[in-house]
Amino acid sequence: MTFKALLLTQQDNKTVAQFQRLTQSDLPPGDVLVAVEYSSLNYKDALAVTGTGAIVRQFPMVPGIDLAGTVLESASPDYQAGDKVVLTGWGVGERYWGGYSQVQRVRSEWLVPLASGLDTHRAMAIGTAGFTAMLCVTALLDDGLKPEHGPVLVTGAAGGVGSVAVALLAKLGYNVTALTAPGQEHAHGYLRQLGAASIVSGGEWLEPPRPLENQRWAAAIDSVGSQVLARALAEVRYGGAVAACGLAGGADLPTSVMPFILRGVRLLGIDSVMCPTARRKQVWSSLASHLPAQALIEITRTIALADVPRFAQEMMAGQIRGRVVVDLSK
Repeated sequence: MTFKALLLTQQDNKTVAQFQRLTQSDLPPGDVLVAVEYSSLNYKDALAVTGTGAIVRQFPMVPGIDLAGTVLESASPDYQAGDKVVLTGWGVGERYWGGYSQVQRVRSEWLVPLASGLDTHRAMAIGTAGFTAMLCVTALLDDGLKPEHGPVLVTGAAGGVGSVAVALLAKLGYNVTALTAPGQEHAHGYLRQLGAASIVSGGEWLEPPRPLENQRWAAAIDSVGSQVLARALAEVRYGGAVAACGLAGGADLPTSVMPFILRGVRLLGIDSVMCPTARRKQVWSSLASHLPAQALIEITRTIALADVPRFAQEMMAGQIRGRVVVDLSK
């Protein structure tokens, strides 16, 4: 039996994405064989497929940091044929072969059972981006954030993490302010549909902030990094917190200690890649319960595997909003 996969190779030090027919003997070691039904396109996937940065260092590589499907074979006591499973993180699609293959062999410790109330398509509409957004929201709630404390800023709001974060916070009763890049006015109506009470996109977000700015936000979720994260820290109110989970705008952080030592601001680092399994199960259960189904529909589009290279280019150009599900049957 052969099956289709997107394979990355290097030619003349450039990444080349090609569709190939593989067999099970081509797959890497692992104790669970999965029929992949859906994957998703995340920012990391776009970086990998376009060869931007150094996301992939070992070739050939099947990208796709997410997958959901049905177990075909298992040597693990934790799973058996017919089980529905989800995989996000663990370096899959970066160091290990990932979800852009109709069949994939993986390690059982990377998997979690599909949460009650989800199907594999909805799980991939959530994907790593939604999973990360829920980790951010949970971190702020655990830090003591309550709706009455004031507005919560979500940066990169039109992206995958941001869209889900806006919808989750609004569902939980928070006053959400969505930050978009200048020129993304077309996304404003979309974000209001998700529950954003207000939207900001001023040019000051492209400039270095002062060590302390006017106090505006009770808390923030940031997926951008660099100057945007620095400004968010400078504008969070006394005793507030920022959950930081991304670097779409850069890995640097041009700030000072002032927000931390003069306003007691807390910077909460969020990692979705190596998140422990028990925590993953809790987060997936929370997503199944709290993420509005209609909001997920609003932010999601589904594409065929063959469309991934084109959509990866569009994502790198900032032309994609929300979530992109990849249908492995097409």
